[in-house]
Amino acid sequence: MTSTSIRIDQTLYEQARSEALTEHRSIAGQVEYWAKVGRAALDNPDLPVSFIAESLVSLAEPREEATAFIPRKSC
Repeated sequence: MTSTSIRIDQTLYEQARSEALTEHRSIAGQVEYWAKVGRAALDNPDLPVSFIAESLVSLAEPREEATAFIPRKSC
């Protein structure tokens, strides 16, 4: 993947650094994640942002670590 330098507000940078530590991402990875969540939220205004964020995290999860879907038994 290629990279490009951009300028962002220092406050946003500090927030990204703090969140990146918590989420085990690089600062650039955190900003990219926020951008993806924001883009998906704008493209899908009917979906809750938390659902979008969780979906993106699950899509990034390696297949072999994914939890298999087990449907509930119907009544």
